[in-house]
Amino acid sequence: MEPRSKRALLVPLAVDIALPLALYYAMRAQGAAQWQALLISGVVPAAHALGTAVVRRRLEFFDVFVVGLLALSAATSLISGNPRVLLLKDAALPALLGIWILATLFMARPFAFRLGERLRAGAAVEAAERAWHEMPEYRTALRGLTTLWGCVQLLDAALSTVLALTLPVDVVPLTGRIESFTLLGLVIVATVRHSKRFRAVHGQSLFGTAGTGAREHLEEAPSKV
Repeated sequence: MEPRSKRALLVPLAVDIALPLALYYAMRAQGAAQWQALLISGVVPAAHALGTAVVRRRLEFFDVFVVGLLALSAATSLISGNPRVLLLKDAALPALLGIWILATLFMARPFAFRLGERLRAGAAVEAAERAWHEMPEYRTALRGLTTLWGCVQLLDAALSTVLALTLPVDVVPLTGRIESFTLLGLVIVATVRHSKRFRAVHGQSLFGTAGTGAREHLEEAPSKV
């Protein structure tokens, strides 16, 4: 993996997950109230979202959502005195993400296709566009993976809600991260395996370059979109 790719992966993991967890449990060890520790640790990913928006000079909807959700849950927690309101914030994020992923099924390109755009370069970009237009199997596979990712995010939201409402508050931050990462790991494994099977059968990579078999198939297939 290239250094730039490593940074792109490790920075969000550290800032949005590891650092908030460490800060929460460090504050609890110092005797801070649960709602205070949750609120302050939640500021870290919100600040990171705003900082990223400033660097790229563009404010994305998800950046606004993260910050707004923190502010709303903090205000509600202060009024109600219930720290579980802040925990429910972690269920709202995958819920919104899952709804958005499923909504892309009705757009020009589904989530799985857009995900592949981040991995393609050069001739692979044109090959993917041709496959989308001329291979119904390709479209079906990417729409299926999009449905899988969206449903897993909604499952994550449902499980996170159950954890936030039933487990002891101090257990939820760590348990919730483990649950979310387990689901993410499973869906990534399923995606990789499905992509390999698809390439073996059709000679076309779902996320990378096209193989010889795919090129032959595309040359013979009539345009259907």
